[in-house]
Amino acid sequence: MPTIFDELLGRFHAYLAGVDNDLVADEVARIGWDMPARSLEPRALACLGHLERIAALAPTDARQLARFVADHRNELRWGQSYSAADFGQGFVDNYGWLEVFGTRGHFVNDAVAGGLLILGPDIVYPDHHHIAEEIYIPLTGGTEWRMGEGDFHIRDAGEVIHHASNVSHAMRTGKEPLMALYLWRGGPLAQKSIIGSGGRG
Repeated sequence: MPTIFDELLGRFHAYLAGVDNDLVADEVARIGWDMPARSLEPRALACLGHLERIAALAPTDARQLARFVADHRNELRWGQSYSAADFGQGFVDNYGWLEVFGTRGHFVNDAVAGGLLILGPDIVYPDHHHIAEEIYIPLTGGTEWRMGEGDFHIRDAGEVIHHASNVSHAMRTGKEPLMALYLWRGGPLAQKSIIGSGGRG
């Protein structure tokens, strides 16, 4: 009998398989999707209050995944890499991630991590970078993204955003929350990001 975690992984995979992008298609083909499950205690965060709005905003191709996560939010283990000491309590109350698979996710994978990031409205995720290469796909539109020394640009839902190793990037939301799917590879999969624009642009 499939568990809710099996269904979560299946919906995550199904969404990625429908993305028309060579970089994403190559990564989906490289991932071994028959991953062993990891038993984790559920952990809820304040940012989960944005999930109903996120599910309403998500376009048709992402809505099944967003709706499933909203419906099962309290059965999943949500995490945070930062504390109020880093960016303030307002940020922490509006930020969190769900690692579907990776070194600490619901499924074990030592080569690549995949999950979902939530940011509430009117939040700035400052410049940061990390060794791992990263692919982001916003599942909601309207958030501004910056890479390297460039300007902020609004990204639509479904756009593929690629950050090479150690390239700094930042995000800022407007009046609506963000949910973004992410894939990390080629570096420590549980590394806390380095704050600041020290990464190459």
